[in-house]
Amino acid sequence: MTVEFEEPTFNLTAAIVGWIVPGAGHWKVGQTARGWLILLGVGGLFLLGVLVGGVDCVDRREDGMWFIAQAGAGGLAFATDGLNTMFLKSGRVGELLPLAVQSGTVMVSSFKGAGPSNEIGTLLCGLAGMMNVIAVLDVLYRSTPTVSANSSASNGAFE
Repeated sequence: MTVEFEEPTFNLTAAIVGWIVPGAGHWKVGQTARGWLILLGVGGLFLLGVLVGGVDCVDRREDGMWFIAQAGAGGLAFATDGLNTMFLKSGRVGELLPLAVQSGTVMVSSFKGAGPSNEIGTLLCGLAGMMNVIAVLDVLYRSTPTVSANSSASNGAFE
């Protein structure tokens, strides 16, 4: 058998799907093992960041620059930001406490993360987003291998 590679094509649909769900773009082009590894790596790093820093380590309003990096994780980042807004910032979970700032008083959740653990969680989620951007760029021009039977290779090994 001979392994031949097709000319790399522009897989925009696979890239969009891979951005929304990490690894799904590689599933779409037929590389399921690579897709599962990407989902495990990006999803695991993002989950670790949320577990270390709390749900509020992903916040597009208060940490806008960090959210740009975190948004690379696609649906994971936007879902986590939605949970943060829906539950913590609205006061559904915990109580809203007044916090004095220079411009007046703002209300923050009693579950608001602070300190190094929140910063490390923010960093880990940002790194997960950047890893997924690399995976999306990989699937954008990914060529899929095709295996063809060759009469001269009787042992079935790759040449």
